[in-house]
Amino acid sequence: MLNNFMAGPQLSLRVATVLTGLLECIAFSGLIFGWTSLVFVLKSDHYFEDLCEQPVNQTSNTTRHSECSTQDSKFSLIFTLASFSNNFMTFPLGYIFDRLGTTVARLIAIFLYSGATLLVAVSSAGTAPMLFAAFPMLAVGGILFLLTNLQVGNLFGKHRSTIITLYNGAFDSSSAIFLIIKLLYERGLTLQISFFILCTFSIWHLIRTFFLMPRGHIPFPLPSNYSYGATSFLSIDCSRGADRSQETKDEEVRKEKVELSQEANAPSPDVQQETARTDKSDPRSFRGCVLSWRFFWHLVWLSSMQLWHYLFIGTLNPMLNSLARGNQHLVSTYTNAFAITQLFGVLCAPWNGFLLDGIKKKFQQEARKKGFPESMADLHSTFPSLTVTSLLCLSFSICATIPILKLQYFTFILQVISRSFLYGGNAAFITLAFPSQHFGKIYGTAMMLSALISLLQFPIFIFIKGPLQGDPTYVNIGLILFTLLSFVQPFLLSRQWRHQEKQV
Repeated sequence: MLNNFMAGPQLSLRVATVLTGLLECIAFSGLIFGWTSLVFVLKSDHYFEDLCEQPVNQTSNTTRHSECSTQDSKFSLIFTLASFSNNFMTFPLGYIFDRLGTTVARLIAIFLYSGATLLVAVSSAGTAPMLFAAFPMLAVGGILFLLTNLQVGNLFGKHRSTIITLYNGAFDSSSAIFLIIKLLYERGLTLQISFFILCTFSIWHLIRTFFLMPRGHIPFPLPSNYSYGATSFLSIDCSRGADRSQETKDEEVRKEKVELSQEANAPSPDVQQETARTDKSDPRSFRGCVLSWRFFWHLVWLSSMQLWHYLFIGTLNPMLNSLARGNQHLVSTYTNAFAITQLFGVLCAPWNGFLLDGIKKKFQQEARKKGFPESMADLHSTFPSLTVTSLLCLSFSICATIPILKLQYFTFILQVISRSFLYGGNAAFITLAFPSQHFGKIYGTAMMLSALISLLQFPIFIFIKGPLQGDPTYVNIGLILFTLLSFVQPFLLSRQWRHQEKQV
């Protein structure tokens, strides 16, 4: 009787959770990656302009903003710090999320988001250094919003990868919010008022935290009687102790099923030994996960492509100024075009999820016929996604290297598709390749370590502006070669699958 009574509210709650989560990711989580649009506004408001030898606003409209490398380096450094914080802080925040649950993690995110938007709202050209604190805080708060929302995919088991990639695509699309701020600025709404408005949305985040999200975690697989958020107050076992006890029991049952399934499916001792060798990261141990070759090559896959995307976003404004020869009308047009393409990230990312979910079914059926664990099939199903993502990034990097202004429209399209596949595929791979109880920590570790590589974007920018005198050709060629390392990960997965087939 109670279960039937709860079914309606729980279904409505789950729909509300997934839709509001999508809205939260698309409007608030990845704002920092709309940096190119915001830099245009910050330059118009004369941030860091006092560092220029000749004030840029005194020149003609065709050269405005284009002749101050010191100002550009400040903006590049802010974005470098923000993008680094976005990744590096994911590990400690992932640990907090795993240990203390969703509510605590989201309260931290709301504090950082509110503080960041308030700092920008009260800033001015005279207090420009405040931006060095504001945007890293905004980046960290945004990635924590995304991290706590990824678990919503557990509510929809068969479509788990699709929802994860959809949310990552929404994260990419949220960079268009700074385009909206730019367009409103050009129509008279000040930067400060826009950020005050963003700050007020903290109230909405608080409401969602307490009524539409769990206090702990959404388990996977999902128990039939699972309740959370508003409906948990109507549930008999809604207390914290009961929730923890139920989650523990479900986890124990899940482990028993996995062990029995593996024993039933193991065709021979040789296959069992091979599975143990190739699945060293399966262990319940977090340390075993991060020290595995699987994790290392996934980190290379992520870092090699992420560096390209961060460098491209952080240096797009100076690049457009150079290609447009200082024509600010053209720079504004191409900046708007880039930001508009980012909106389509939410439409591009689910295709990666459809690819993963569809191919996973095929490989699971094949694994049952050949008699080896479905976990191997799940892992190998990521091969097409990883390969396509690497090809997309390689194509994007080649186009970005060619110094033709009109070609950049096509570069923008490849960039948003590549980036959507990159982060959606990253999260989906981690959920399939490693134990779910370590998801937050492993995801955070991957992002943290890749952040160390992303720090190279600032010295690369200085190197281009200095010794190379603004010509990035040789650096771009070197980065293209670095991107080729991303193909190692899918190659090893394919080889592992073929080796497994030979053992059967």
